[in-house]
Amino acid sequence: MSRKQQLLKRHRRNKRLALLVALALLIVCGIWVAWWLPLLLAVLGWIAHEAWFADHLFYSPKDDYQYNFPPFTPQPKVHLNGEHLRLDEGVMLVDDATLVLALRIKSTWLGRFLDPVVELVGGENPDRQTFERGVNGLRFLNLSGQAKVLSKGELRLRGRHCRLVGEPVLWAIEHPDYRRQRVMVIAPHADDAELAAYGLYSQAEEAWIVTLTAGEIEAEHYQQMGLGKVEAARLKGRLRAWDSIAVPRWAGVPEAHCVQLGYFCLQLQAMQASPSQPVGSREADLSDTRLFRQLNPFTLPGDVDGAPTWNNLVADLRALLQRAQPEVIVMPHPTLDPHPDHICAQQAVLEALKGLEWQPTLLGYANHLHDNDRWPMGDNGTGITLPPVFDPAASLHPCCLSLSTAQQHDKAMALGMMHDLQPPAPFKRRLRRGLQRLLAGRSGSPYGENEFFRKAVRRHELFWRL
Repeated sequence: MSRKQQLLKRHRRNKRLALLVALALLIVCGIWVAWWLPLLLAVLGWIAHEAWFADHLFYSPKDDYQYNFPPFTPQPKVHLNGEHLRLDEGVMLVDDATLVLALRIKSTWLGRFLDPVVELVGGENPDRQTFERGVNGLRFLNLSGQAKVLSKGELRLRGRHCRLVGEPVLWAIEHPDYRRQRVMVIAPHADDAELAAYGLYSQAEEAWIVTLTAGEIEAEHYQQMGLGKVEAARLKGRLRAWDSIAVPRWAGVPEAHCVQLGYFCLQLQAMQASPSQPVGSREADLSDTRLFRQLNPFTLPGDVDGAPTWNNLVADLRALLQRAQPEVIVMPHPTLDPHPDHICAQQAVLEALKGLEWQPTLLGYANHLHDNDRWPMGDNGTGITLPPVFDPAASLHPCCLSLSTAQQHDKAMALGMMHDLQPPAPFKRRLRRGLQRLLAGRSGSPYGENEFFRKAVRRHELFWRL
């Protein structure tokens, strides 16, 4: 069982216990006070839960994040004088550096019900970065893109529903401009490349998009059209295969650089366990990947027999690496992103790279988290804070790319073309969002109902040097 599954299981167990205690109290109220009072309290309790306590947060907001950056990372001296964040005299920052500011953030009482926000004001690019309700610990703001205004001494930090406590620490992490290199993005599913790296690959000198699976399962939306389970899964797989080839064209990626490998969703782990054993689709009644590979611009080793095996996957990736010879590979982070297909995707890439004459730079991304299903917190167009990390032994090297408003709009349109992000949200989720908008001050995304529109269309794309 994955760590995320263990955390979710513990969360649900605690929730059931709390419901049992609440039910007992309601019964007592009904017996000793009034028969209608339990009904009223139950409705009010449910509304309060949906508005303020429904986030999947698997740690205490009072826990300190624990980051260990690479040795000898520059630490320009900064001081917080009231609202003003000031560098020591004579210190200048590189414009494209990733700037990370460690600061203790303490929620006010209102910040237990409304999202605590740190506002970055004073320059041409004001920002808002959001943290957990009830936060009271060390957090890491992302000041990337604020180098000029910080160097001028004009950057101000304002806490909204929170206070900024203690002396800040700044890291200035320099890295090459990966947009000037040949980039290959590894997407376990159609839309992963766009969610994590649309801004990067749309600006790269040369870009390749390689999608590993057809993403054919969980096709209930297509079953509502009158299709059977198998037919719906196959249709969904074909649509997502099309998306993986067609949508990168919106960013100017040549069709010849978009490849769909057609393996089956949530089956990579089983393939890895028995590398030569074919593992068919869970729902599409298929054991041949070639149905989903028909749009590829050239043949690959797996096209010989279409067998969904780990050995074929690694051979396909190796052939693509040799053809494209990328200077940068962008793939799921091995520890931050817990999705089993994402973990297997990066392991397959590492296996395919063994023995090659050149070794590219590896960048990791996280479209899912173990501990916080809402991260990146906050609204569309705002900055992305560093995610929760509680292992000080892990050395993490963040690399941040800033996106203009126009680039964010293009990214939103790319996500809107993805069929898997188009179905309407379930009624319960829409009701919850309505309550949170009314009572908790949260706003939805103007681009679509799917939560990934809010999470991904931001002023930053965050990667990690592996």
